[in-house]
Amino acid sequence: MRDDPGVGAIFGWSVLALVFVDELLAVAAFGVWGWDHDPRWLLVWLLPLVAMAAWFLFASPKARFGGTWVRPIVKVVVFGLASLALWDAGHEDWAVALLVFSVVVNALALLPSIRVLVEEQQL
Repeated sequence: MRDDPGVGAIFGWSVLALVFVDELLAVAAFGVWGWDHDPRWLLVWLLPLVAMAAWFLFASPKARFGGTWVRPIVKVVVFGLASLALWDAGHEDWAVALLVFSVVVNALALLPSIRVLVEEQQL
């Protein structure tokens, strides 16, 4: 059953779904930080929008300005700042959980069998 390509594809797409959940959690973390700071009405939606724009332009699989070095650097910055934002907002346990989750799912997404799934979708 290990050689069944269906099992590998299910695992790969599950990892990619978790990567997407991780991205949503990072955006939410910026919103949480914005909620705790003034001007709340501005930061609560502006910071998540800035994070989404950075991700769209530099870190997404089809990023216009992403590259061999830019994409991983922006990912580290976004997830690192999201974890720091949660920490600063008083959610230390969630900050650590987000950071660990981000490292694990993004490391799994680098596996060759999972990267192939992303590359197939870009064709």
